[in-house]
Amino acid sequence: MTTKKNDDPIKPAGLGRIKALAARVRGIFFAVRRGPALATLIAFLVSVVVVMHYQEAQGGAAGDLKEFEVGKVAEREVIAEQAVSYIDENATRLKIDAQQHLVPPVFRYVQEVTAEARKEYSRFASLSRQFFAQENAEPQGAEEKNSLTAYIQGISAAFPGFFSPETLDILFHDPQREQVLEAGSRALEHFMEDGIFVLSETDGEFLENYNRDVAELLRSSATRTGRERVDFNRIVTLDTFHEALNRWPGEGFPPGFHAFGFELLKPFIKENVFFSASDTEQRVQELQSLTEPVHKQIEPGTRIIRKGFIITDEDMIKLRALNVAVSQKDPQRIAGQMLLLLLLYCLFIFLGWVRIAGKQGLTPAEIYLLTALTALYVIGAALANNLPFNTEFFPVSIVLPTALVIMLPAILISSRLALVWALALPISAFLSGSFDEAAFILALTSGVVASYTLKRAEKRMDLVKAGLIIACAHGIALLAILLLKRSAGEVYPLVLFWGAFNGLASGMLVLGFLPPLEHALNAATTFRLIELSDLNAPLIKRLFTVAPGTYSHSIMVANLAEAACQEIGANPLLARVGAYYHDIGKMDQPDYFVENQTSYNKHNDIPPRLSATIIRSHVKQGVEKARALGLPREVTNIIAEHHGNSVITWFYNEALKQDPQVSKEDFSYPGNPPRSRESAVVMLADVSEAAVRTLEKPTAAKIEKFLQELIDAKVEHGQLAESELTFRDLQTIKHAFVRVLAGYYHSRIEYPKLPAKEVRKEASHEPD
Repeated sequence: MTTKKNDDPIKPAGLGRIKALAARVRGIFFAVRRGPALATLIAFLVSVVVVMHYQEAQGGAAGDLKEFEVGKVAEREVIAEQAVSYIDENATRLKIDAQQHLVPPVFRYVQEVTAEARKEYSRFASLSRQFFAQENAEPQGAEEKNSLTAYIQGISAAFPGFFSPETLDILFHDPQREQVLEAGSRALEHFMEDGIFVLSETDGEFLENYNRDVAELLRSSATRTGRERVDFNRIVTLDTFHEALNRWPGEGFPPGFHAFGFELLKPFIKENVFFSASDTEQRVQELQSLTEPVHKQIEPGTRIIRKGFIITDEDMIKLRALNVAVSQKDPQRIAGQMLLLLLLYCLFIFLGWVRIAGKQGLTPAEIYLLTALTALYVIGAALANNLPFNTEFFPVSIVLPTALVIMLPAILISSRLALVWALALPISAFLSGSFDEAAFILALTSGVVASYTLKRAEKRMDLVKAGLIIACAHGIALLAILLLKRSAGEVYPLVLFWGAFNGLASGMLVLGFLPPLEHALNAATTFRLIELSDLNAPLIKRLFTVAPGTYSHSIMVANLAEAACQEIGANPLLARVGAYYHDIGKMDQPDYFVENQTSYNKHNDIPPRLSATIIRSHVKQGVEKARALGLPREVTNIIAEHHGNSVITWFYNEALKQDPQVSKEDFSYPGNPPRSRESAVVMLADVSEAAVRTLEKPTAAKIEKFLQELIDAKVEHGQLAESELTFRDLQTIKHAFVRVLAGYYHSRIEYPKLPAKEVRKEASHEPD
């Protein structure tokens, strides 16, 4: 009894779709490699920490304050919705300045100067007593004049310029000269011990910032440093010493000492107390550290800014305090920034498995590159936003090499992806608060222009030209920004210079970063493909030597593929290089391929299954050689896919004649159908070039009809299903093939033979 279809269990209509969706989600999950996903997660966390830290440091929502400016009329009101406590920087500064004027200036006492003055005076007093003793020892009849002269000359010789003759004369004739010398010693000791202060005009102006009533004197010894307070009205300087000496009571001094004591002590009085700026500043710092800042409170409902009123400095202080408080405590804003950065980094996971411009998803190395560039850019934007040059007329993005960050993926991956990044990075920096409007406009201009300048770059010099184009774009964008902000004329040269420098530097830096990144990512850049397209490469020359038929076939396939890719907008250089290398697997056994055979076919001596195995192996061997050579992934894919998984028809049919039960898989190529337009074009060019060789007297019409049959067969067998080629592309490819093949196989005029007599004349160069 047969079971009817209607007897099967009824399944929910949507269950199949749900399972398919779940399977697709699982596929996406497992397609994302753990390494790139982990790198993306780490970059995301680091970026969040840095951005949150620096946004909190600057208040985060600084862009909200751009419309307010001191001295301008407010266009809207701002009312505090919550209580805010803030530190009034101006009031705190005034408090510190006021307390600084209470700090006594600090002076240091130099003991060595006092000891030197004491020593010099003692030598003078000792020498004077010697002369006095000689004068007393002379006979009574000796001339007093001679003794005075000797005294003046002796003292002047020992202390040149110290005393005037009148001062020495007074001392010599004073009946109490011994007591005078002793009084001078006591006076010198007193004033030098108290200190002779240095108060220059410069110090006087500087000291105006400190306490003018009292000073602090530091006396240092080997074991301790003593501090004492000195009233400014008691301070003695060289200028006030004479007056201080006259005021000093000097108990027990001889009556005549005050008459000439100043002249006697003046040569020995030295400045020994000096102002210490470092010690004074240390006292100021200590005071500032102990000073409590001035806290002020904004109550809920307080009108910070009044519409129609002029904004004052106090208004802006309150507005900034409110802005910082809201930015630091607003969980919605923080969550929004984190979500924005998360969406940006999720792009890497998404781009890791989707197809981009014909690519089969991003490789782990490419994801690492994009993750690193994005993290550095986001972190750099947050850091640059806190640099001191960040002013109203100087966009912060002018120091960020946005063009460099975009040009590298444009060259190494794809220009379409670079355009996405050129939009995503500035928008993320803007919405996370690192960029204002001016910085966003400049970064967006730089990125978009950079993503297109290298679209047709074929030489390293094109990178320098791209830098010049970007510099010009920067200049135009910055000029527009400065005009909109009504900047002063002196701002223009500096801003425009740095904008141009940014563009030129980005182009130059690409030259340095590109070669190592090309090899690290094994990328099929234009510059690397141009190097690989050199027919003098060792492998291509070996192909010409070992398998000349395959070499000629590859050159013709390259011409066909390049012409077709130019017509459909694919990468003609990649197709040409892929065609050059697509049959390198034939070099190990070239005689088993018909283009290298002359008259004898080795397949006549072996069974069809073995022949198919040999034919199939050239794809695997070609892939192995490509990987050993380090060819780019795109070129290796063309080698692996240029036959797809199609059947080797000739040997399959021969095997069917011997065994009708033969398996088709044993006679199918081991590759996958082409998954890029370039790979599909090389497949069609390969089969077309080989098949057209079999036509007798090929004409354009005959070639076109034959190619249509070949293309239809590939479509019918599903070999082009994953290649993203459209039917219009297939028609364009066919016409391009016809044009090239018809030109190559065009009919030639059969030249008539010369008569024998003419041939002899031509050979002997005989004149007619």
